[in-house]
Amino acid sequence: MKKNLALKLTESAMMIALATILSFIKLANLPYGGSITIASMLPILIIAVRYGTPWGLFTGLVHGTLQLIIDPGPLSYFSDGLSVAAIIVLDYILAFSLIGLGGLAGKAKAPTVSLSIGALIAGVLRYLCHVVSGATVWAGLSIPTSAALAYSFVYNATYMLPETLILIISAYFIASSVNFRSQRLAPAKRGDKKVSVFSVLGLAFFSGGLIFDIASVFSKLQNGETGEFDITGIASVNWILVLAVTAVCFALGAVMLLVAKRKK
Repeated sequence: MKKNLALKLTESAMMIALATILSFIKLANLPYGGSITIASMLPILIIAVRYGTPWGLFTGLVHGTLQLIIDPGPLSYFSDGLSVAAIIVLDYILAFSLIGLGGLAGKAKAPTVSLSIGALIAGVLRYLCHVVSGATVWAGLSIPTSAALAYSFVYNATYMLPETLILIISAYFIASSVNFRSQRLAPAKRGDKKVSVFSVLGLAFFSGGLIFDIASVFSKLQNGETGEFDITGIASVNWILVLAVTAVCFALGAVMLLVAKRKK
């Protein structure tokens, strides 16, 4: 029992550290909070699926507390205690703790399905926490007071949509390559692989192009001074780069899927 607990604590600490490191790698950063990272929620999700929802909630709570300590920047916009408390609870404690509910999909038969559905659950729940926060606490600051809920849905989608897509893709790839259900994390056995590596790479290229497009365009639609959405910001998008990356990603994706089909 003590050995199992020690292993669980050690893995959880390592995954929290990895999640923290990934949270610093940002593909886009919105002026009033919210960023697109490289699957920073995935390590917490893996722990939730491996050890169950309660332990996942606890691990998410620790990760959220660390995020609050490392980046308390959003709190600087408020001076009253109630607003600060609401930000801490909604944008940190709940938003990151609820990643642990992704463990509810842990009993799915196929590992790829299990981790991918868990990623979707984690992304949606975190998104809803930020939506509630935006429609209440942030209304009048980064979210217009009029139609605050609608603006909050859109504002938070600008980073949580690509963030969730990256999380799902990464979860699918990891589940295809690593046996996270064994006592110790290890490479997946040949018999465990349900899809070819080329199929995974093809999906990764297609999705990568889509994510790049979303991150490049959506991050320009917010006015850095007022925090409100500004459609004129779309003029500052580097469309040549967007089209080039999209073309390359889709071409590589098509090649990978063609190779996968020939291999079968």
